[in-house]
Amino acid sequence: MDNLINREEKIFFQTYKRLHIEIDHATGARIFDKSGNSYLDFLGGIAVNALGHCHPKTIIAIENQIKKYSHVSNYFYQEPQILLAEELKRMTGFERVFFSNSGTEATDGAMKLCRKWGNQKGKTNLISFTGGFHGRTYGALSLMDKPLYKEGMGPYLEGCKILEFNNVDDLKNNIDDNTTAVFLEFLQGEGGIVSATQDFIATLNELKNKFDFLIVADEIQSGIGRTGKFLAYEYYDIQPDIVTLAKGIGGGLPLGAILGKESLNSVWQKGQHGTTYGGNAVACAAGLSVLDELNNGLIEQVKRVGDYLGKELQKVKQNYPDIISEIRGIGLMRGVLLKIEAALLVEKLVSKRVITNAASGKVLRLLPPLIITENEVDEFISALNQSLSEL
Repeated sequence: MDNLINREEKIFFQTYKRLHIEIDHATGARIFDKSGNSYLDFLGGIAVNALGHCHPKTIIAIENQIKKYSHVSNYFYQEPQILLAEELKRMTGFERVFFSNSGTEATDGAMKLCRKWGNQKGKTNLISFTGGFHGRTYGALSLMDKPLYKEGMGPYLEGCKILEFNNVDDLKNNIDDNTTAVFLEFLQGEGGIVSATQDFIATLNELKNKFDFLIVADEIQSGIGRTGKFLAYEYYDIQPDIVTLAKGIGGGLPLGAILGKESLNSVWQKGQHGTTYGGNAVACAAGLSVLDELNNGLIEQVKRVGDYLGKELQKVKQNYPDIISEIRGIGLMRGVLLKIEAALLVEKLVSKRVITNAASGKVLRLLPPLIITENEVDEFISALNQSLSEL
């Protein structure tokens, strides 16, 4: 029989540029291929595997729930959903929750919520920013400036305006009384691990007070403790009206969420938004295991290990000034801006049995599981130094 690579090419739409690794199993921060090779995972399923692979508490949570039931639909009251929503409320202060299956569904749902709120006030425009990534569905794509993801598939939603990220003047010149909501990642992921500046966010807050619009924090990649705080916006003096979550919240299972202020509760009426699978009981049980670990000291560990990773990356930068331009990010959401295409370094690292990712062409994106240790950081840094020396 052909290997998995050949079989995949024969059966799937060719939408993914995959690493040539046939996965057998994974545990902790390690992925094992079918030949028995072990890879250090510094991608974490693209920020999904917050507790690493096959975490014992997540496995127990999944097993216990699936023995009771896996899916009954949202026509019923389900304890796993309510427990997870209550814990999210306790950790964030947001009073209202809606569960989806993914980040892009959370984005589209938030867009609908904002438009419904805005239409009641005669507002329609949605603002987003260059470099942002919010998902692959039509609503989310309408907020993005990514040609590769959009070319030939338009037209997209009207009333969506994309401004330059971190450009204060662009904010002042384009936000007005017709602005319904502003969507942004406080720490852009796909855009190259780029942080919003304090001045940019302060100006956004001033404009919100002037023009009365909603701020939607996309925490799909940066949330769930990845930056050393539960949500990345906590590094700024601002309070969003809505937060979108996914990736790490589900413990490896498909789960997304919209968090909103109590003042938005009356915007949607029963039946105006919904999902068949969203808030699946097994996914919610897995999600609760993630939050339990975060509340059991893991966020503090992320801060400590993330600071260590940042310091070690700065040392590598000093050793390779002709290749590395900048170290970006915070916590365990890091980017290495290169003077070459990042894909070249990704391939070198794969040859050293380390999994990473390229973002925005020249940024090496690092999203390891939140359980990563200083020793595993040392292992990664050693492989990074070796790989850079061979470029």
